[in-house]
Amino acid sequence: MIPVIISGGAGSRLWPVSRQSDPKPFLKLSDGKSLLQSTFVRAVNLNQNVSSVITVTNEKLHFRMQDEYQQVNDKKIPCDFVLEPFGRNTAPAVIAAALFAKKHYDEDEILLILPADHLISDLEAFTKAVADATEMAKQGFLVTFGINPEYPETGYGYIEANKDLNIINGYEVKRFVEKPDLKLATEYVESGNYQWNSGMFCGQVKTFLEEFSKLSANVLKQVDKCINASNIDAIGNSKILHLNAEKFIHAENISVDYALFEKTNKAAVIPCSIGWSDIGSWLSIAQTLPQDKDGNATIGESILHNVSDCLVYSTNRIVAGVDIKDLVIVDTPDALLVASKEKTQDVKHIFERLKKTHHKTSDLHQTIHRPWGTVTILEEGPFYKINRLVVKPGQALSNQSHEQRSEHWIVLEGEAVVINEGRILRLAINQSTYISQREKHRLMNASQDENLVIIEVQCGNYLGEDDITRYDDLYGRN
Repeated sequence: MIPVIISGGAGSRLWPVSRQSDPKPFLKLSDGKSLLQSTFVRAVNLNQNVSSVITVTNEKLHFRMQDEYQQVNDKKIPCDFVLEPFGRNTAPAVIAAALFAKKHYDEDEILLILPADHLISDLEAFTKAVADATEMAKQGFLVTFGINPEYPETGYGYIEANKDLNIINGYEVKRFVEKPDLKLATEYVESGNYQWNSGMFCGQVKTFLEEFSKLSANVLKQVDKCINASNIDAIGNSKILHLNAEKFIHAENISVDYALFEKTNKAAVIPCSIGWSDIGSWLSIAQTLPQDKDGNATIGESILHNVSDCLVYSTNRIVAGVDIKDLVIVDTPDALLVASKEKTQDVKHIFERLKKTHHKTSDLHQTIHRPWGTVTILEEGPFYKINRLVVKPGQALSNQSHEQRSEHWIVLEGEAVVINEGRILRLAINQSTYISQREKHRLMNASQDENLVIIEVQCGNYLGEDDITRYDDLYGRN
């Protein structure tokens, strides 16, 4: 089996924690793991022979995801990546993963398609459902996991099972249904023949490709053309496919549901109760967290007096609440959300307004992840910016120069190696150096087991991140 983790979208309803360049899969819950890490751990700990994990995601998130996986990949499973220059929905993503698996593994491999940002609490039931799906996939079915509905939800699509056509512990799919109104959703739940569409799928590589070829041939053709024009790298025992942007733009922007599952006669559904949530809003997060005697769910440090039925999320500072109820309070270093608990779906409107005005809080946090570590913006003005840089052991920034800014570096922790115009300088704690405009320079962490922490002071008329000329880079960035 090859789990395929699909990670796309900004998670706009989970702003201000989820942002375009730091999306929903990186959100951490009370166990300290991100949604992405939890998905990865679930996938590799199934009672299956997992030969690799393929992740389809935006190329800008590649190194961040590698870091996330390394923290939890105790089994050293190879982690392959299919990197998109931009999103084209789930059908091109699944096709790219299937073509990649056929070329580098085997067409008989079973793909388990998993969104990166779902939560599943009953791992035993999930493992059983995957085992059943695997047996169905070997018989040539494309299997979807239908969640037994707990209430008439209008925000999910539904699957109607054909209860007359039993397959192992599942059924053939009679039809897929769009998100219904409340009256229809109530009828679906009461009938017992409908499940929520979880967006998780299972099937053999060859079955996926054969059905795409019959039912959405143009999408398959365009993605195949794209892959043939794309570059592939190897890092250790992992493979990295960089999809060609000029070709990928021609792939139709369509979901795997529309392109395949609603058309195929090989669709089967496994009804299951696995403690599933798609974590689509702050309300759904509140429902998954432990609650105190007053119904409050908290992440981070808080002091609450006469507070009930609230969600308080803050990993940066203490939040105090007095005489409030039914609120969601989400605090980040540069943005604060206060919302009615029952209206958290509408947070997406705030995100869209910020995005439309190109506000920085729609895209990035104050701490920005880089392949070599992190940058935290401490303060900035018209002609200066103060950053805290953390460089991971043995890592290095690119060999670069800046046309419009100079930089001061002061070491707070660790030992730095600085190359400036060919001169090599070693800096210990409390030592500093100055980089003039246009000087070719590089910063490296001399240690193999400790972080390097420095304060960087940038000065100049323009401080944008695009004022970088790279001469060489360990991570292949231009």
